[in-house]
Amino acid sequence: MMISFRKMHGLGNDFVVLDARRAPLPITPARAAAIADRHRGIGCDQFIVMEPGGEGAEVFMRIRNPDGSEAGACGNATRCVAELAMAEAGSDAVAIRTIAGLLPADRLPDGRIRVDMGPARLGWREVPLAREADTLHLPLAAEGVSDPAACSMGNPHATFFVPDLDALDLPRIGPALERDPLFPDRANIGFVQVLAPDHLRLAVWERGAGLTLACGSGACAALVNAARRGLSARAATVSLPGGDLFIEWREDGHVMMAGPTATAFTGMIDLDAYAS
Repeated sequence: MMISFRKMHGLGNDFVVLDARRAPLPITPARAAAIADRHRGIGCDQFIVMEPGGEGAEVFMRIRNPDGSEAGACGNATRCVAELAMAEAGSDAVAIRTIAGLLPADRLPDGRIRVDMGPARLGWREVPLAREADTLHLPLAAEGVSDPAACSMGNPHATFFVPDLDALDLPRIGPALERDPLFPDRANIGFVQVLAPDHLRLAVWERGAGLTLACGSGACAALVNAARRGLSARAATVSLPGGDLFIEWREDGHVMMAGPTATAFTGMIDLDAYAS
């Protein structure tokens, strides 16, 4: 079964994008994981399937992590899919639907794609946590890090604030924090160095993906949690290994994310060549 695909990225956070709007595709968790494998498949941080959007949306975006598990949000992938939908519609504004809700997007004059990621959810049940806890100060620690803040951006995030990002062994501490019993659905773990009130430096251990060059929802969570702690303004540049995103936590609670997108290449893939 030969189908076309597109390989896209936002600041190096890369995606395999398939289009299932005209006809369903037999994409199982195992098949998505096999295609996402960087040695035996195409390789990606998240596997994206575009489906019919339904009322009020140009596209429904289904997101899978490279282990095949389904994710509720991916900010950089949303911007990439929005770029495709805008090109098709000949418009500078579209809406993308995910299992986490409807995400409006628009194109800024400088070409960056901006997405309304919806309101940050701050309650312990909304993150979710396994038990009641203060989401501004979680009882969680690992080697060299402690006292994170948590929120949900359609997926769970915990953010640690550190004096020196380069001093951390993230591949060592990330996996255990992601799977800590405090997080029943696992969590994305962010590590933030505050450079200035309007400039944060961020690295993210992504749930189901590990370290990535960028994480859009993680950048949103980092800004929200930093502002809640009084460490930043409500708008800031967030610098990730792959580049910069601009994040604003509006007074109405919605979080806006702006940044570039790119298509790396397109091609054809035989779905039957991968485990079903």
